[in-house]
Amino acid sequence: MLALFRFLIVLSLLTAAACAPRDPIAFSQGAQGGTVYPIFVGTTRTVDPELGFGSGRSRDLNFARYDISVPPEHQTGEIERSRATPDPDRHFVAVGEQSFSQATDFTGDLSHTLQTRPHNARNVTIFVHGFNNTLADGVYRTAQIGHDFGINDVMVHYSWPSAAHFLGYVHDRDSVLFARDGLESLIRKVKAAGASRVLLIGHSLGTLLVMDTLRQIAIADQRALDHLIDEVVLISADIDVDVFHQMASRISRLPKPFLILTSTRDRALKLSARLTGRQTERLGNISGMQRISDLEVTLIDTTEFSKGIGHFSEADSPALIQILSQLRALSNSFENDPAARIGLVPGALIVVQKATEIVLAPIVN
Repeated sequence: MLALFRFLIVLSLLTAAACAPRDPIAFSQGAQGGTVYPIFVGTTRTVDPELGFGSGRSRDLNFARYDISVPPEHQTGEIERSRATPDPDRHFVAVGEQSFSQATDFTGDLSHTLQTRPHNARNVTIFVHGFNNTLADGVYRTAQIGHDFGINDVMVHYSWPSAAHFLGYVHDRDSVLFARDGLESLIRKVKAAGASRVLLIGHSLGTLLVMDTLRQIAIADQRALDHLIDEVVLISADIDVDVFHQMASRISRLPKPFLILTSTRDRALKLSARLTGRQTERLGNISGMQRISDLEVTLIDTTEFSKGIGHFSEADSPALIQILSQLRALSNSFENDPAARIGLVPGALIVVQKATEIVLAPIVN
């Protein structure tokens, strides 16, 4: 028990630095000059009068939309926030908000947004946050990912009821189990709204939620999963490797492409692994792909770009963002012959059985 306490203290130092400040979404009606992204939200958090949605668990799936302005002075890889009055030229702010009392209102607004785009561009990216996140953390991160990666999709965020506290890890794992039906419902509503293709991105503990939901859909109807999800990206996956293999094996056909972004320098995952009592690897810091080589997946090793905690380098590192900025084009190419993938990104390529690993290297000018 003492060892567990010590690890939680260390984890608190890591996560507190990564997640401050923890204020609610900041609003500014007069924001000018920033790039505005509508972020559609489905959440199983309870309504909170101050935060919008808090950490409580709601049996109902709630819906909202936040129009987030990314500031003109935004630096790639950053989420600029302020505890004081935010400056729209320097900070992420919301310039609009819409709550939907009915699911049909949400799907109607999402459908309208999709229909304003060409038929071949009605794509949606759903981002699922990880451990120790507030609603604001996830909404801002969704906007930052869309902006920095140049994703031209309509962005949707699934906000599950994380305790948003460094001592809430066990609570968050339970909340992941609680939130599966909500994520499945959101995916189905996104598709019903007219999304042509759906990219599902999970981070940290959110990857466990993603995998459990995919498994749940596939067990009920594999053809439904084929129809609902086109691509999956798991980032810093906080999942036991054996558990992941069991989940993936139970799904007859994984969405293709299926990308797993890893780093052996991920300090948060090292702590998570030790907290299990086995000191084993997690999927997100796995070294090599031998244990999952019989699965049709692509590992992208980002270790060389990991600094500090290294738990979200894929969105924090400008150099790595530069390489992965064409994520959809890059991932689609993985469906072709492995030999065709060589030269797409700087680094080494390894193929073992059905799996592919790309070890990324910094670009040398």
